[in-house]
Amino acid sequence: MARNSRSNDWGFPRWRAYGASREAQRVRMCDRFGCDKPGDCPAPKSPNSPERWYFCPDHAGEYNRNWDYFQGLDQEEREQRERDERRDAGGYQGSAYHSWGGPGDGSRSRDELHALKALDLEDDADFEAVKKSWRTLAKEYHPDVKPGDAQAAARFQTIQAAYEVLRAAEERRTWKPRGAVD
Repeated sequence: MARNSRSNDWGFPRWRAYGASREAQRVRMCDRFGCDKPGDCPAPKSPNSPERWYFCPDHAGEYNRNWDYFQGLDQEEREQRERDERRDAGGYQGSAYHSWGGPGDGSRSRDELHALKALDLEDDADFEAVKKSWRTLAKEYHPDVKPGDAQAAARFQTIQAAYEVLRAAEERRTWKPRGAVD
């Protein structure tokens, strides 16, 4: 009678390292004809379809560069679809509140980027530059300096709103609870 070889698990199911099971691991191959690399990058087959292609990273990049979501639609249909999908995607805006996935470049929200543009600043400007630009532009476009000028008044309101957005963002970024020690 043949004796079984000794196992390293000592009767505990999680003693072995994860992924150290004895079964063969399934590997999905790239869906591009003639490619023999693993296909672990999903790509959509068509808009709003759950079906996916699975490509290797090289072919996924090629596919994404050539992908046109609006293929086969005229300009009016493209605009209608974009409006419909933007309307339905409002739930994703909640992620901006938690700072984990909102719009923007990752360090600033879309509103902050628009506010920086309104103050004629670069995307990576610090808060001191924001205050300096705000003071300069506010002095230039203030209604007391240009009385009766509707464009200057509208520009002043834009500058004020932009500063409020950036000031609130800076307060959120630098807020510490009472009694916190650096």
